[in-house]
Amino acid sequence: MALIKRLSNPLARGIATYSILWPTANLVQQSLEGRRYDTFDYGQCVRYGIYGALYVAPSVYGWVKISTIMWPTMNLRTALFKAIVEQGTYGPFAGVSFLYIMSLAEGMTPGEAVQEVKLKFPQTYTVGLTFWPFIQTINFAFIPERNRVPFIAACSFLWTVFLASIKRKDLHEAEDA
Repeated sequence: MALIKRLSNPLARGIATYSILWPTANLVQQSLEGRRYDTFDYGQCVRYGIYGALYVAPSVYGWVKISTIMWPTMNLRTALFKAIVEQGTYGPFAGVSFLYIMSLAEGMTPGEAVQEVKLKFPQTYTVGLTFWPFIQTINFAFIPERNRVPFIAACSFLWTVFLASIKRKDLHEAEDA
């Protein structure tokens, strides 16, 4: 009963959701590159779970709370405005954070992590601009605040598969893209 009560909190639901969806999306990405159960990189999967639960969920929760305070109205016009603002603020923050922190978690030096961000962020952000405004407009216009973090977590499953594939690209492949 105590667990159910804790999961009624949007942040707790987001943490629980991201701790499952992010490593699962990573396993899907690994499957798409031809890996199977006996060759999965489970360390990578754990890193995705930790990052999703302890970094992404709280930052998404914070953004949702701040944006709801700044623009409390729930209508299509406000939702579209919030989605645009998000793509100019939270989107770049999230993309750079993911590439940099996950690179460090993989054992790269800070300089190597910066290089990875420089090479991979432009493509990541460009694709995000075609995906997230649509999702966030729906989120801000039609989803009650208490369900916004879990809704975004569910939508981020496909996004996380994409991020994992970008992250797995060799730096030289990213230079050519």
